[in-house]
Amino acid sequence: MIHITDKKNCCGCSACVQRCPKQCIRLEEDTEGFLYPQVDEETCIKCGLCEKVCPILNQADKLSVLEVLAVKNPDDGERMNSSSGGVFLPLAREVINQGGVVFGAVYDESWEVHHVYAEKIEDVYPMMGSKYLQSKIGNSFKDAERFLKQGREVLFVGSPCQIAGLRTYLRNKQYPNLLAVDFLCHGVPSPGVWRRYLAETYGGYDAKEQSRLQATDGKNTVLFQSLNAKSPIGDIKFRDKTDGWKKFRFVVRQKSASKADQNSVLSSDIHYDNPFMRGFLSDIYLRPSCYECKCKNGVNHSDLTIGDYWAARVTDLDFDDDKGVGLVLVNTSKGKEYFDKLNMMVRKSDLDKAHLCNGGFNEHTHAHPKRALFFALIYQGKTIKDAVDICLKISLSSRVKNKTKRLVKGVVTQVLGDKGVKVIKTALGK
Repeated sequence: MIHITDKKNCCGCSACVQRCPKQCIRLEEDTEGFLYPQVDEETCIKCGLCEKVCPILNQADKLSVLEVLAVKNPDDGERMNSSSGGVFLPLAREVINQGGVVFGAVYDESWEVHHVYAEKIEDVYPMMGSKYLQSKIGNSFKDAERFLKQGREVLFVGSPCQIAGLRTYLRNKQYPNLLAVDFLCHGVPSPGVWRRYLAETYGGYDAKEQSRLQATDGKNTVLFQSLNAKSPIGDIKFRDKTDGWKKFRFVVRQKSASKADQNSVLSSDIHYDNPFMRGFLSDIYLRPSCYECKCKNGVNHSDLTIGDYWAARVTDLDFDDDKGVGLVLVNTSKGKEYFDKLNMMVRKSDLDKAHLCNGGFNEHTHAHPKRALFFALIYQGKTIKDAVDICLKISLSSRVKNKTKRLVKGVVTQVLGDKGVKVIKTALGK
């Protein structure tokens, strides 16, 4: 029987929930906003299936990477609407054209993230783009298994732990018609914090009402309130490339009544200036299991791993047009077979280069020293923005120094270009 005593040992993949023959396991949200399995012990028949499909309890040996590729989708429109190099859509199109099914993450009406499947290419489009949240898997593993047994091609894209969960859910059976794709993952932030941030910023959060509910229920409810029905949000992009791939923006657009106002922007921040992104990238509210990830770097046996080839700005300047350069790790012969069918601009690379400037490879990440303080602050009624500001507060002199460095770098880049910046850094020994 699954029993979580240390939250670092649960990645929230939901394989146990879906495999339970008595359906006596449910996912419940804790006070930090993360989902964990809870077992109805009266209904449980102690068959042990939940433990047998847990990817944390049943880790596979690591696969070695076969090829490391820097890639670009030659269709600039598709690439600009993607987070990095635009690999996902051509892969999905290849599977759909074979009569297959694509699984990926989409927003729901409350702007939370769920896994769904698509059988038509137009239903794949909402899956495009990074969504820096842990999606709710629902019954996706069950649905994928059903399609696989029918003999249909299945592309399943998910975080490293979700792919690990899918593999163990399938009891590591090798399906030739399954293409499993994970991505380089920084870790997943709290869905509860995201929900609270949206409600505070775009409508729906009532601090007094939450305090009253908490006093009445005797438990923490500060992360449970969602956006209200009058929310103005029409679209959210974590990786908008209006200012380029390297300086991507977090953009929220307004719900439009007609095509004429579809581009109305509610907010637009450089990623390192947005409160939610600042907290996420500073590792303040990642899932506990993410600080010691046990599903990355070949453990989950994904066929392909995709991500950003950030090394391009240092090692492949002639390949970097600031519209996005993707990284593809080919992990299996099946992954190579699928990828070789795609029409992509490709440059061979290596793991040393791929690791440059990319923390997504890190299996061990130190939790922010003020992580506990952050959650204490929001329980006390601080907004997400204020709590992040307090936890990340730096001295005035440091802020001035950092801003000066950004300004100087901007001026040098404008005058000398990226190559000039690289030459200066080399001269300074940086």
